[in-house]
Amino acid sequence: MTTVQASVQVSSATPGSSTSSSPNEETNLTVGLHRHLSRKPETYFDEKVPIPDAESTKFSFRKLWAFTGPGFLMSIAYLDPGNIESDLRSGSVAQFKLLWVLLSAHIVGLVLQRLSARLGTVTGMHLAEVCNREYPKLPRIILWIMVEIAIIGSDMQEVIGTAIALFLLSSGKIPLYGGVIITILDTFTFLLLDKYGLRKLEAFFGFLIITMAITFGYEYVISAPDQKAVLAGLFIPYCKDCNYNALLQAVGIVGAVIMPHNLYLHSALVKSRDVDRSKHEEVKQANMYFFIEATIALFCSFLINLFVVSVFAQGLYAKTNIEIRNVCLANDDQNYHLFDNSTEPVSADIYIGGVFLGCQFGAAALYIWGIGILAAGQSSTMTGTYAGQFVMEGFLDLHWARWKRVLLTRSIAILPTVFVAVYREITDLTGMNDILNVLQSMQLPFALIPVLTFTSSAALMKDFKNGVSLKAFTVILALVVLGINAFFVFVYVKDVLPHSWLTYVLVTIAALLYLVFIGYLALFLLVSLGVTRVPFMSTRERYNLEDTFGVAEIDFYNTPAPSSANLPVDYPTGVADKSED
Repeated sequence: MTTVQASVQVSSATPGSSTSSSPNEETNLTVGLHRHLSRKPETYFDEKVPIPDAESTKFSFRKLWAFTGPGFLMSIAYLDPGNIESDLRSGSVAQFKLLWVLLSAHIVGLVLQRLSARLGTVTGMHLAEVCNREYPKLPRIILWIMVEIAIIGSDMQEVIGTAIALFLLSSGKIPLYGGVIITILDTFTFLLLDKYGLRKLEAFFGFLIITMAITFGYEYVISAPDQKAVLAGLFIPYCKDCNYNALLQAVGIVGAVIMPHNLYLHSALVKSRDVDRSKHEEVKQANMYFFIEATIALFCSFLINLFVVSVFAQGLYAKTNIEIRNVCLANDDQNYHLFDNSTEPVSADIYIGGVFLGCQFGAAALYIWGIGILAAGQSSTMTGTYAGQFVMEGFLDLHWARWKRVLLTRSIAILPTVFVAVYREITDLTGMNDILNVLQSMQLPFALIPVLTFTSSAALMKDFKNGVSLKAFTVILALVVLGINAFFVFVYVKDVLPHSWLTYVLVTIAALLYLVFIGYLALFLLVSLGVTRVPFMSTRERYNLEDTFGVAEIDFYNTPAPSSANLPVDYPTGVADKSED
């Protein structure tokens, strides 16, 4: 059983005042906490990694090693097949000129992942659990549905990537629909690994990341990109002579890198470390080590993404179909028929990218590319499954057996993918990534707004809440990211959907409902940020919202638990209420 170190605090409806709890209130809260503490064992947390004692408060590599794991599992989402295809297109469309966008997206992702990890470390609850506790029932259900849609969309990208990798590695002997079906079986197989221990599971994910680094690094070395151009693309935030397609690709990079379900995932993964939240210094150190680990992990994922962008920036930028066709013919590659005799630029995807590498550098390059894509697909498949399990447990307090959860979400992801794989061409299968990136962009607010709301809440985070400068920075950051994603969605909808009055009416209604719900979540954020005059809200309504963060709160630091509660005795005491940046 996972223990939750918590105490109970009851405050009045009016901010700034407090009352003591009645016996009935104390009994009700005790029952509620008993129910929370007697849950079934959670996914991934049947064991917790112990943290070694250090003789001093200085930095310790032993402690860093103990905290190493959650950040690397989180970083897998930055390396899924959707991201790899986005990198590939970025290089083929804008050469090295968008590398600074890729770097910026990883930095933004690091800031948001830090908030997510801090929420889980400080409160002992992951983001979905906090949403379940803080939001009313109907918004909570809507939020859960939105997050599930994002997870299913990501799952489809992983299925597509795995199927294409198997198709490449088998030289077409495993048909696309066969590769899609295989992903059901191998997911169950790999999920059995966590039965052998948490650290062994994390080591296996580390092996997959190393595999991607070696395979994509090999492609980087043999393609020998211009290093000066790489450095200029990284550190000069400008895109000279870039066209409309390059602009769309820049927006797409942000949409592909910052994944909504990853914020839910990271806040849960940090619970796997045995941190004593009754001790302020231990929580502070845990936040520091998790941040260092996440920084290292995202730096590794950035390098891998950099390798992919650079390979295709060097090899496919401004190249036409007939040029690549002639390269294939010159090297007796039978895949030359995939490129016609036109002078149109090559439309690259992870399948065409692999074929190009085979034509340019030989069959070994194609197979190594396929191994890298397979590692990306398999690793992100497993972390996506864990994210889905955490979300279901958190929002619904529903504890399914893992195979049931995998079967449900994987079936939803596989059915449309199998249909396309059977009846359409492989290019149609890879083209689904565009639609899925749009889908994930639309779901981003439903992770971004809650994580900013709760990490800014004094009732939840106490002295670890976001400080004024961090609040301002993250809100501006969130607005920029949401604006970029909104632009991406608008452009894609405008260019792809049929132009008819019925389409416009349906899209308008859906957009209004979407914006209304985001506005509703934003009200919670405003109150959490300390805004005293909230638009469209009376004083009484604002007080009611403040009650969400103040009445019957599980307070992690100040008030001892009711004497009748059968709870752990190591409760935090006497921590000053000050914010941290």
